[in-house]
Amino acid sequence: MKGKSVYICQNCGYKTYRWTGKCPECGSWGSFVEEVVVSAPKKTRAGWVKPSTSEPLPLERIGEKQAERIPTGLKEFDRVLGGGIVKGSVSLISGEPGIGKSTFLLQISDIFSQSGNVLYVTAEESPEQIALRATRLGIKSKNLFVLAENNLQEVEKQVERIKPELVVFDSIQTLYLPYIESAAGSVSQVRESAAFITNLCKGKGITAFIVGHVTKEGTIAGPKVLEHIVDAVFQFEGDRGYNFRVFRSLKNRFGSTGELAVFEMTEKGLVEVSNPSEFFLSERPTGKPGSAIFAGMEGSCPILLEVQALVTRAVFTTPQRRAKGIDSNRLSIIVAVIEKELGYPLRNFDVFVNVVGGVKVNEPAVDLPIAAAIISSYLDRPIKENLVLFGEIGLTGEVRKVRLEELRQKEAEKNGFEVLKGIKTISELPEKALV
Repeated sequence: MKGKSVYICQNCGYKTYRWTGKCPECGSWGSFVEEVVVSAPKKTRAGWVKPSTSEPLPLERIGEKQAERIPTGLKEFDRVLGGGIVKGSVSLISGEPGIGKSTFLLQISDIFSQSGNVLYVTAEESPEQIALRATRLGIKSKNLFVLAENNLQEVEKQVERIKPELVVFDSIQTLYLPYIESAAGSVSQVRESAAFITNLCKGKGITAFIVGHVTKEGTIAGPKVLEHIVDAVFQFEGDRGYNFRVFRSLKNRFGSTGELAVFEMTEKGLVEVSNPSEFFLSERPTGKPGSAIFAGMEGSCPILLEVQALVTRAVFTTPQRRAKGIDSNRLSIIVAVIEKELGYPLRNFDVFVNVVGGVKVNEPAVDLPIAAAIISSYLDRPIKENLVLFGEIGLTGEVRKVRLEELRQKEAEKNGFEVLKGIKTISELPEKALV
């Protein structure tokens, strides 16, 4: 088979026939790698093609056919999925090394093996390592098969032989197709391998989970098209220094996105947390300045989080603005608004803000608790005990309403907290929120 040499950006998958220093698509430098692209054989060409005998169907008839869901018994996990795992779906699970992806998928494999065969394809670890982890988790299933192989064509043969209900691929960056002349983990291999897996599993009605690595920035490694090929994309978040893990839905063709479930890492594996708000606030300091409670929304699920701020006199000429768990640019805007509306000389102080637990918050409703925590730390006055805040702050200092306020209030009341109401401008915070 003849191949042609192209240069492919390892960040976004942009192709060019000449090497260039900067990618015109994503703007990354030094990301182009030369690869030889060879057309796949017709019988193994990637991409799932429906039978040519298909014909248009009325929308009403299509709606009658609902996707078959398989409950796992883990209520929080099933809720994030939209009610259970859809049979024949292909899902991508990403996360930092050591976050618990392989452990969790081994637990899911054990659940599936109670009703059928499961094939766990490990291209990174040896079967002995998987067996040691299974022993630690107390897994002793005769229907769970482990295959140490990174050639997908060989994996296909074992799938034909075992006929599993579930296949786990760990990980997509270490798998390869022999007819593509590039190294495993390259853009071409990752893209074609994902399409090959989708073609294989959807054609046979097999459920599949694919493990994906993440980059230094926390995004899924490989081309963006990888996320479009699969049916669902989930991500494990959390600091390895903590015992909890956050399982977040980034894309789901069979349910809503943005859903979140919290798991606790134990010696027996990941255990779901039924009340994440209580879990995150269990070690909250009381009566300390700089600590605010935020009622956030993760998909359709409200959750209470602690936002901490530390304001100290600047050591250097340029004050520091550091944020963890929120957008640092948003922090700079809130600090500027506080300076303008309240007259506090924060230009002479370093400001550090952290969402406790390593959770990342992207919604604007976190503005008000951030501002309250900063003001509390600056004035050295604690926020009123059991007070919950949420609201968006405008550039003129006004406090705007946010979505799903009733759900946030119910979550606060369920955990014994009271929501701060009736505040219209940020200048009212010292009087209404602080002790």
